[in-house]
Amino acid sequence: MTRKQIHLAAHFPGVNNTTVWSDPEAGSHIEFSSFVRLAQTAERAKFDFFFLAEGLRLREQNGQIYDLDVVGRPDTFTVLSALAAVTERLGLAGTINSTFNEPFEVARQFASLDHLSAGRAAWNVVTSWDAFTGENFRRGGFLPQDQRYERAETFLRTAWELFDSWRGDELAADAGTGVFLRDSEAGAFAHHDAHFDIEGRFPVPRSPQGRPVIIQAGDSDEGREFAAATADAIFSRYGTLEAGQAFYSDVKGRLAKYGRTPEQLVILPAATFVLGDTDADAHERAHVVRRQQVSGQTAIKFLEQVWNTDLSGHDPEGPLPATDPVVDGSTIAPGRASVRMYRDPVATAREWRQLAEAKNLSTRDLIIEVTGRQTFIGSPATVAAAIDDLVQADASDGFILVPHVTPGGLDEFADTVVPLLQERGSFRTEYTGSTLREHLGIEAPRG
Repeated sequence: MTRKQIHLAAHFPGVNNTTVWSDPEAGSHIEFSSFVRLAQTAERAKFDFFFLAEGLRLREQNGQIYDLDVVGRPDTFTVLSALAAVTERLGLAGTINSTFNEPFEVARQFASLDHLSAGRAAWNVVTSWDAFTGENFRRGGFLPQDQRYERAETFLRTAWELFDSWRGDELAADAGTGVFLRDSEAGAFAHHDAHFDIEGRFPVPRSPQGRPVIIQAGDSDEGREFAAATADAIFSRYGTLEAGQAFYSDVKGRLAKYGRTPEQLVILPAATFVLGDTDADAHERAHVVRRQQVSGQTAIKFLEQVWNTDLSGHDPEGPLPATDPVVDGSTIAPGRASVRMYRDPVATAREWRQLAEAKNLSTRDLIIEVTGRQTFIGSPATVAAAIDDLVQADASDGFILVPHVTPGGLDEFADTVVPLLQERGSFRTEYTGSTLREHLGIEAPRG
């Protein structure tokens, strides 16, 4: 029986709570050498792609810059274009916002990146929900959720029209004059709707993939439907067997209505990992890593996002606050998605108190308990088996790996886990194609 082939990608952490900044091995998140190190490690291990998130505004909390995260991030296209010159086969995926950009500009940038990389570009299409980020843009403000996805889908389909405005046969080489146009309609486009009213000539010829690979990350019903209709890959949050299988079945089951087959959408949960010589060693190390990730200061920041008030004087090693969260409509952390995750802060506080009392947890220990943790913990053999089992059981098609130390945190996985996956026959030993679509097994669109 042929085994499913695992897809792996490497995520370069940006603003997050999963990286250990204090580790002596931690490097810059601005210097180009850090991006090169992680990308070249991923390519050495034959990963499908390198994934770069993007933040359009610095985080703030209680009126101050949230300095527990990375402060700043270089422009996505600049970084990925530079990485195209120091890698050969690795896909290059960037997060670009559909709420505060325009289709012409984004299509031109991705078409250029696909040419520069010889067909390795991918676009993680995201929306933005908050006016906080919108303040950085002329248009400002924000859109309700249904309108965000409506604009995103229209934005994407408009970009497709631009990519497809060149059929691929409009250029021909002439021995005397070089390259010349054979078709006077090459690059012509016109799109008029409630969101975009544009027409003209698209200046970039059809790129090696035709269109970049499209990645989507939404988990709402609207997000799943958007992915089923338009995406080549979806960035999932479900990395366990039952939850993963439920998500996998739900999203793949939506494809038929759009004339698509299950093979045309790759499902990739985000995953963290901690390795050790033995499973016991790995679990000890994971405990240390989680306490490094959630310092006392970090725990208070998380607590403030639920209590929605200044708790800078609260002891992180003491019990949870006796007072209830403030629910007066204000927010202490504008632009933080985590604030919106707690729909009923008072109920969340009640649940946290019950958990803390049952397990005798301090505030810091409670935050460690309820926030993100490592997906895979164990020896290389244990982690390789866990990843392979989940993929073969249709809980995912692979994983986007997020190391806790940047940029060298992927090295151990590449050197120890990947060879075991290759021995199982579940992961490539060499690239068999040159484009990202070939790595993912997804055909280029016909334009």
